[in-house]
Amino acid sequence: MQTSAYVSDALPGETVDAVVIGGGAAGLNGALMLARSRRSVVVIDSGTPRNAPAEAMHGFIVLDGTSPTEILKRGREQVRQYGGRVVFGEVASAEPAAPQSIADPRFAITLTDGQTITARRVLVATGLRDVLPDVPGLAEHWGHGVVHCPYCHGWEVRDEPIGVLATGPASLHHALLFRQLTDDLVYFTRDTALDDEARARFAARGIRIVDTPVDEVVKADGGGVAGVRLADGAFVARRVLAVATRMQARSEGLDGLKLPMEDLPDDMGRRFASGLAGTTEVPGVWVAGNATDLTAQVGASAAAGALAAAHINALLATAETDAALAAAQSGTATA
Repeated sequence: MQTSAYVSDALPGETVDAVVIGGGAAGLNGALMLARSRRSVVVIDSGTPRNAPAEAMHGFIVLDGTSPTEILKRGREQVRQYGGRVVFGEVASAEPAAPQSIADPRFAITLTDGQTITARRVLVATGLRDVLPDVPGLAEHWGHGVVHCPYCHGWEVRDEPIGVLATGPASLHHALLFRQLTDDLVYFTRDTALDDEARARFAARGIRIVDTPVDEVVKADGGGVAGVRLADGAFVARRVLAVATRMQARSEGLDGLKLPMEDLPDDMGRRFASGLAGTTEVPGVWVAGNATDLTAQVGASAAAGALAAAHINALLATAETDAALAAAQSGTATA
């Protein structure tokens, strides 16, 4: 049975001012700003947020320690309070709709269940997907015994025996951040480069280095992480593993928008390219949150969604005024 938090609103039959693709912090806060500006707005929420495995969200004042589920529930309720709609579903396609105008474009969004909606503007807030290294046993502990962000999870794993599974150059700094949280830190190089200078820096901070390849993550009898098994059969006890994931912006169903994407240095990930306030090279389409800022936490993502929404509303107001003026000058009435 569905709870009120997961009841899906009906798609409107008429063209709406904005469709927000993605129901996380960026998408919901963007929708909230638009709805409070009396814009007709629909959020398409796949219901698969990046932080779903986490027990609580941290690093956002007032809401620190609140579960991600509760935050999203409240966000949906607040968007609906101002007349916005939240529709649970996945986007199959999104593309410009005819007739097309650079000054006031239209977009057609089709869901995987066949429903369609047309919007004047689109805000892409799909978030990202964390790509974990292919280590047996690692994925099942994701969000609990396996973490990625020292600011999101660091306090909760303080003073634990932590192991950093290197994935590339970013792991070097990752290790220093987690060293701030524990005196017992082991760095597993996993065939990544670690020069003499880096080794000296780690030694100065008391970080132990293990060059032997990691074969698997070993599960504790009572659940959680017990440690890692190395290729030579040795076992290294660890309660927590930190991994700098490769972050991939979610782009499923959005090919028709032809949004430019770009790779980040050191194979850190791939994002939607964006400019000021989330603008893109595609007129009428904005992007906000982790889909374009891969390292943004909840607060930053929410703020980006609000900024993009304000920009959308401002340009809609300009387009409507331009249309009204043109109609007045031609003697034709407009809404």
